[in-house]
Amino acid sequence: MIIGVPREIKDDEYRVGLLPVGAEELTAAGHTVLIESGAGLGSGLLDASYEEVGATIVANAQEIWSRSDLVMKVKEPQAAEWPEMRSGQVVFTYFHFAADEALTRAVIDSGITAIAYETIADARGHLPLLTPMSEVAGRMSIQQGAKFLERPQEGRGILLAGVPGVAPAEVAVLGGGIVGSNAAKVASGLGANVRILDINLDRLRYLDDIMPPNVTTLYSDRHTIRESIERADLVIGAILIAGARAPRLVTKADLARMKPGAVVVDVAIDQGGCFETSRPTTHRHPTYVVDDVVHYCVTNMPGAVGRTSTYALCNVTLPYALKLANQGWRTVAEHSPGIAQGINVVAGQVTNQAVAETFDLPFTPWTRTA
Repeated sequence: MIIGVPREIKDDEYRVGLLPVGAEELTAAGHTVLIESGAGLGSGLLDASYEEVGATIVANAQEIWSRSDLVMKVKEPQAAEWPEMRSGQVVFTYFHFAADEALTRAVIDSGITAIAYETIADARGHLPLLTPMSEVAGRMSIQQGAKFLERPQEGRGILLAGVPGVAPAEVAVLGGGIVGSNAAKVASGLGANVRILDINLDRLRYLDDIMPPNVTTLYSDRHTIRESIERADLVIGAILIAGARAPRLVTKADLARMKPGAVVVDVAIDQGGCFETSRPTTHRHPTYVVDDVVHYCVTNMPGAVGRTSTYALCNVTLPYALKLANQGWRTVAEHSPGIAQGINVVAGQVTNQAVAETFDLPFTPWTRTA
């Protein structure tokens, strides 16, 4: 099989879909690996490091797309890449279809098989290819939130940790999953007072056991959400429904309850965002203000720490890539229901029910596709 790794072209995206060790493993298994020149530079990986292990460096993305049976990426195909996708090709990457109808329809029209990192599950029902980037994004959310609380960034002028004699910041985390727990860990470690809201009481009991005393767990409902954002200096949106659009937990009217200069970091923006006022931003232009509340809604937060994120991501994607290359996606999916959950579109048919329902499209189980 020919496996291609194009350079990421999303704004300020510095990750790459395959490490040199992955190229070595795939070539050792008898596959051809094509790497677009410069694809790894944002993560500190030189073309030579891929060539040394048997990969072939190609000059442009068009050759990657035209020659590859399996394309490995990090972010969803950008509009400039849509014409390059071709029928029968497998694309293995984050897609986050529920946040982007135009992308969904482009993939349907292309005829590719789209296998989404974010919906592959393991035997425990966890999302192993989403977890490392959720860890990065959760920790980064506090780092970014602390920065934008500074007055020159239009924030309240609050030091997250406070100082002796001055109270620390109040942080509300909406969602107690991987993003939320990592956000709470960092915020509490800096000394902030943290609230985690979730609807899973078992998860809240677990978090209550492992978190330090400055973290409070609360059952999430309309009243606790409103109360929590009203007192918060920083709110983290950390909601995930696998494959589906994130629910809108905070309305525009709710913003009136927040303090002027408060900051919201919507990590759920990849899935459409959990604040009604959220819209995608970039690392170059990360924030905007609505009703005196600073919004940070960067859709590829982990891309800013490309080296850390690339290693964390490729550590978990490589075993799946090897299976797909060695056995073919249908054989792998037949023997692994968790990997089958990652198959979102096949030959123009939507095979993920949450994506189909989001855009009112026909749903076809992958086993019934051509």
